Amino acid sequence: MSNLPHLTSLQNERIKAARALDRRKERKETGLFLAEGAKVIATARDHGWMPEILFADPDKADGGIVGELLTWGRKAGAQCFTVTAKIAEALSARDNPQPVIGVFKQRWTEPPTKLRPSDVWVALEEIRDPGNLGTIVRTIDAAGAQGVILAGTCCDPYAREAVRATMGSIFAVPIAAVSQTSLISFAKSWPGETVGTHLKGSDDYRRAYNGPVLLTMGSEGPGLSDDVAAAMTTRVKIPMAADTGADSLNLAVATGLMLYEIKRPTLPKQDD
Repeated sequence: MSNLPHLTSLQNERIKAARALDRRKERKETGLFLAEGAKVIATARDHGWMPEILFADPDKADGGIVGELLTWGRKAGAQCFTVTAKIAEALSARDNPQPVIGVFKQRWTEPPTKLRPSDVWVALEEIRDPGNLGTIVRTIDAAGAQGVILAGTCCDPYAREAVRATMGSIFAVPIAAVSQTSLISFAKSWPGETVGTHLKGSDDYRRAYNGPVLLTMGSEGPGLSDDVAAAMTTRVKIPMAADTGADSLNLAVATGLMLYEIKRPTLPKQDD
C-alpha cells in the first residue's frame, strides 16, 4: 500500500473535513463520523459497514491488519491515504494516535416492530454523557441485547467520545432516536414487559422478566421522567448497601446490572 497518496498538510480539504467531524453540527449535516483503530475498523468490516475514507500510518500500511483494512477499503470504494504523524494526531486528538482512522456514514434505524420473546431493547431518556452512552452500547452488544432507542434530547452516539467508549460495538448495535412522547406510545404498544428503574420502584431488580423486554433508563441525575416511568408496566429499584455514602449508581453501571439480570437465563454459563 506504499503507493497510496500521502497527505502532509493540515490544510488539505479532506483533513479539514475529517477534523470538522468533532463538531455535532458537522456530523449532523454530513451524516458522517470518525472511528479509530484497527480493531474497531475491523469490527466495522465484519458487520458489513463500508468506509468513506481511511487514513493510515505509512509505516503500518504495507502489512498486518492495517494493510488488510486498506486493501478491503480500496475494494469497497473508499478513498485511502497515508498521513504524517502530525495529521494523525490532529485527526485523533491524541498524542498516541491509532495506526488507522476511518470516516463512516452514520446508520439510524426505526424502533422495532417485529419482536421475538427473547429480545431486549434498551431505551435511554435524555442521556447526556457520551462516555456513558458508548459504554451502554458496548454492554448491549456484550449482553446480546438487540438495540438502543434514544428518547428526547440525548448526546450524540456518533460523537468521538461515545464511539471510543463502544470499542467497536457502534457497528454492531442498531440505534434509533424518538421523542419522549413517541417513546411513551411505543412502550404502551410493547408486547412484553416494559421495565424502568426508579427510586420509587416497588420491585427488586433481581427477578425474572417476561420477554420481549423494553428496559428504559433515565438520564444521569434526574432519572426517568414521571411520564415515562408511568408508562412502564414494571418499575424496579437497585438497592444500595446500608450506611453507604452513595445514593445512586452510574447510569452505565446500572444499565449493565439490569441488562445482565434480564438476560441471565439465556446467557451461556461458564462451563457451557
